[in-house]
Amino acid sequence: MKILIIGGNGTVGQSLAAHFATQDEVIIAGRTSGSIQVDIEDSNSIRAMFENIGKVDAIICVAGEAKWADFDSLSESDYYIGLRSKLMGQVNLVRLGKSYLNKQGSITLSTGILADDPVAQTASAAMVNGALHSFVKAAVLDLKEAIRVNVVSLGVVEAAYDKYKEYFPGHHPISTTKVINAYVRSVKDRGNGEIIRVYH
Repeated sequence: MKILIIGGNGTVGQSLAAHFATQDEVIIAGRTSGSIQVDIEDSNSIRAMFENIGKVDAIICVAGEAKWADFDSLSESDYYIGLRSKLMGQVNLVRLGKSYLNKQGSITLSTGILADDPVAQTASAAMVNGALHSFVKAAVLDLKEAIRVNVVSLGVVEAAYDKYKEYFPGHHPISTTKVINAYVRSVKDRGNGEIIRVYH
């Protein structure tokens, strides 16, 4: 398989790239690193990336950001960070990327536990994650092409646990093996419109 990983040099992306590269051809895209650059906030940049790469069998996105802050301090522009990046960035990857998928290809988006179990300072991030879950479930009802779209929703991953543990007291860090298996399930199984939750 030919697999495009957007955000493949990040904490999760590196593990995914290393795993898939043992059996598949992996292309890593990122905003400032990787074999090809892309800014997922810019649909023209996304389109140019696909024109350069051509057809692929799977697209995985582990990129996108959202503002974390107390609700009372979040401005309208703060909300638009997540809306432009993590939400519309991934929506546009589906909109544009579906035309560059081989038959039976798949697109895997990424969200997180905040959609179902938010913590303090995550009103914007939780909103974006929940919106992506609804988007994926609805989008697959209209897709006519023989492609699949799923979303992987993770808890706090083991590799980043020390950085985020103060925000998630009592949460169980997710092992790298469980993280990888969730994305493998999305890419290589036959599920469609699934929210693959890995919270424990």
